[in-house]
Amino acid sequence: MKKLATLAALVITLSIVITGCGDKRSPGRIYVPDMAYSRAYETYAYRDSGVFTTDPSMRGGRIYYDNLPAAGTIKRGERFPMQIQQSDSGYLQSANMPNPYDSLSTAEMAEAGRLFNINCAICHGVEGKGNGPVQAKFGYVANLTEPKYWTPASDTSKQGMKDGMMFYSITYGKNTMGSYASQLNRDDRWKVIKYIRTLQEAAGAGAAQPAKPATAPTAMAAVDTAKKATNP
Repeated sequence: MKKLATLAALVITLSIVITGCGDKRSPGRIYVPDMAYSRAYETYAYRDSGVFTTDPSMRGGRIYYDNLPAAGTIKRGERFPMQIQQSDSGYLQSANMPNPYDSLSTAEMAEAGRLFNINCAICHGVEGKGNGPVQAKFGYVANLTEPKYWTPASDTSKQGMKDGMMFYSITYGKNTMGSYASQLNRDDRWKVIKYIRTLQEAAGAGAAQPAKPATAPTAMAAVDTAKKATNP
């Protein structure tokens, strides 16, 4: 009986060894397949639509992948989402959102200026005076140096557009300006606002005076200058 048990154990052992010595790329019989075959998706890798799907109803037969980050997470370096919803009351509430930056370093300010010139100067102008090269197409573009858009350091009794309201406008869009949430992440939006404040301070008391339209070459020259400052 003992010999029979030993023989049976030997047969079973040999069967396992033989079964596991087939295709070296295959682990053979496995328990919980997903532990062996990860469903992780490599960034920029080609996604075979016959294997992957973005349709939740097809997640049983294919690997469901919706491109969204896990719920409750944000990417490294990004700020938490703005909780204020787009509405008239939301715009007024945004005035209470403080800018997380008291000041910017020289490099940060140069980068903020570069982003402003790329995304904003085409309409608002390199000096923020609403005289960008395409402003005529829209009829009216906000002159950001007008008193209603800022609070001069020399006279804080003049309360203009708060940083939070400006952030709200960049995030959701305002009037003819669309949302720039896809072009500028939340961190960059706050920094661009700090740069706009420097343009307003530079404009001084004569900010409300209309400026002559800037030419496209002038705006592009400002972009090149900002690039050189950022990448000497």
